[in-house]
Amino acid sequence: MLRRFWSIAFWAGFALSLPVFFAVAVALWLVTAPFDARRRASHYFSCAWAAFYVWIYPGWRVAVVGRRHIVPGRAYVLVANHTSVADIVLCFMLFRQFKWVSKRSVFNLPFLGWNMWMCRYVPLVRGDGASIERMLDTCRVWLRRGMSVMMFPEGTRSADGAVKPFKHGAFTLALETGVPVVPVAIHGGADLIPKHGRTFAPRADLRIEVLEPVAPDGFASAAAYGEAVRAHVCAALGQPVAPAADASSAAPACASPPASASTPTATAAAGP
Repeated sequence: MLRRFWSIAFWAGFALSLPVFFAVAVALWLVTAPFDARRRASHYFSCAWAAFYVWIYPGWRVAVVGRRHIVPGRAYVLVANHTSVADIVLCFMLFRQFKWVSKRSVFNLPFLGWNMWMCRYVPLVRGDGASIERMLDTCRVWLRRGMSVMMFPEGTRSADGAVKPFKHGAFTLALETGVPVVPVAIHGGADLIPKHGRTFAPRADLRIEVLEPVAPDGFASAAAYGEAVRAHVCAALGQPVAPAADASSAAPACASPPASASTPTATAAAGP
């Protein structure tokens, strides 16, 4: 009952706040767009917009660890595990510059999607080869201009909290552009609101853990690079890496956490 009450209150406040925040976003965009081609100001405002929902919700405790690994002014391919719609908000809590890679359909959402266009985030249609190539080309441009990109390399939310095999797009970009990959381990997202969930836990301990960058040097393929990065994320989440069924199998997923544990946990890769 308490979970439903707080969830209704949150979604009502969320809906009412959207046009207000969007109006501010438009005003900021009109003022800064002529001299801010990278939309840095719009992105920082989006970070504050997302953080607002975390700050006002009683019972949610959020910690950001290792933000120093994302050095301002340097480009990275940021990759995070994905178990919950809340992960998107939590990644904004990094307050670092990056361009989201996200499903094209999300850009059509009122207010939020329109803001994504203004921020010049990168759309992607899953399963569409031409769209994937456009996404990769756009990301290459941003990375070479010194702007990071953010992806969920599993391509979709994990239903059981285990980190699924990573798709190769993010790691192909890192190898091609020579920028490091920064793994981000999100703790508690699924406990807050699981995949396909509609109600929020009234209390949740959430942690965004930024791990040390993994340089592309020494990796012969995007697959090997992705396996190494995923292993870092699994370790941070306390999840063992399950062995592949055979040598020709895709990269192994992390083993599912025990049912009693609270471990939370494109196509190239899709973002929010």
